[in-house]
Amino acid sequence: MKSQLLNLTYEIELQPGEAFVFPDDWKPSLGAGRWKITIEPVLNPEPDATAPRDHSAFLNSYTAEDEGLYDHLGG
Repeated sequence: MKSQLLNLTYEIELQPGEAFVFPDDWKPSLGAGRWKITIEPVLNPEPDATAPRDHSAFLNSYTAEDEGLYDHLGG
Protein backbone atom coordinates (compact mmCIF):
# COMPACT_ATOMS: atom_id res chain seq x y z
CA MET A 1 0.00 0.00 0.00
CA LYS A 2 1.33 3.42 -0.93
CA SER A 3 0.41 6.29 1.34
CA GLN A 4 1.08 9.99 1.01
CA LEU A 5 0.78 12.86 3.46
CA LEU A 6 -1.60 15.34 1.81
CA ASN A 7 -2.06 17.96 4.47
CA LEU A 8 -0.28 18.86 7.69
CA THR A 9 -1.67 21.75 9.72
CA TYR A 10 -0.32 23.31 12.88
CA GLU A 11 -1.87 26.24 14.70
CA ILE A 12 0.47 28.48 16.63
CA GLU A 13 0.04 31.66 18.63
CA LEU A 14 2.74 34.30 18.74
CA GLN A 15 2.87 36.87 21.52
CA PRO A 16 3.71 40.51 20.70
CA GLY A 17 7.41 40.77 19.87
CA GLU A 18 7.82 36.98 19.54
CA ALA A 19 9.40 35.76 16.29
CA PHE A 20 8.29 32.65 14.42
CA VAL A 21 10.89 29.89 14.36
CA PHE A 22 10.34 26.72 12.33
CA PRO A 23 10.06 24.04 15.08
CA ASP A 24 12.56 21.17 14.97
CA ASP A 25 9.83 18.54 15.49
CA TRP A 26 8.22 19.56 12.18
CA LYS A 27 11.29 18.66 10.15
CA PRO A 28 10.76 14.85 10.20
CA SER A 29 7.32 15.45 8.64
CA LEU A 30 8.96 16.90 5.55
CA GLY A 31 10.73 14.70 3.05
CA ALA A 32 11.71 14.72 -0.58
CA GLY A 33 9.34 16.43 -2.96
CA ARG A 34 7.69 19.78 -3.50
CA TRP A 35 6.16 21.58 -0.56
CA LYS A 36 4.01 24.67 -0.24
CA ILE A 37 4.10 26.34 3.16
CA THR A 38 1.24 28.76 3.75
CA ILE A 39 0.96 31.09 6.71
CA GLU A 40 -2.39 32.74 7.29
CA PRO A 41 -4.10 34.30 10.32
CA VAL A 42 -6.75 32.37 12.21
CA LEU A 43 -9.91 34.36 11.60
CA ASN A 44 -12.03 32.95 14.41
CA PRO A 45 -9.74 31.99 17.29
CA GLU A 46 -11.05 29.83 20.10
CA PRO A 47 -12.73 31.88 22.82
CA ASP A 48 -10.49 32.81 25.72
CA ALA A 49 -11.50 30.59 28.64
CA THR A 50 -10.52 33.35 31.08
CA ALA A 51 -12.59 36.04 29.37
CA PRO A 52 -15.80 37.08 31.12
CA ARG A 53 -18.89 35.56 29.54
CA ASP A 54 -21.82 37.58 28.30
CA HIS A 55 -25.12 36.26 29.67
CA SER A 56 -27.25 39.06 28.26
CA ALA A 57 -29.07 36.73 25.84
CA PHE A 58 -30.42 34.74 28.79
CA LEU A 59 -31.30 37.84 30.79
CA ASN A 60 -32.99 39.47 27.80
CA SER A 61 -35.12 36.38 27.26
CA TYR A 62 -36.50 36.38 30.82
CA THR A 63 -40.02 37.84 30.96
CA ALA A 64 -42.52 38.60 33.68
CA GLU A 65 -44.36 35.35 32.82
CA ASP A 66 -41.23 33.45 33.92
CA GLU A 67 -41.49 34.75 37.50
CA GLY A 68 -41.61 31.82 39.91
CA LEU A 69 -40.73 29.31 37.22
CA TYR A 70 -37.82 27.88 39.19
CA ASP A 71 -39.17 28.31 42.72
CA HIS A 72 -39.60 24.53 43.12
CA LEU A 73 -35.80 24.16 43.01
CA GLY A 74 -35.38 25.92 46.35
CA GLY A 75 -32.44 28.12 47.14
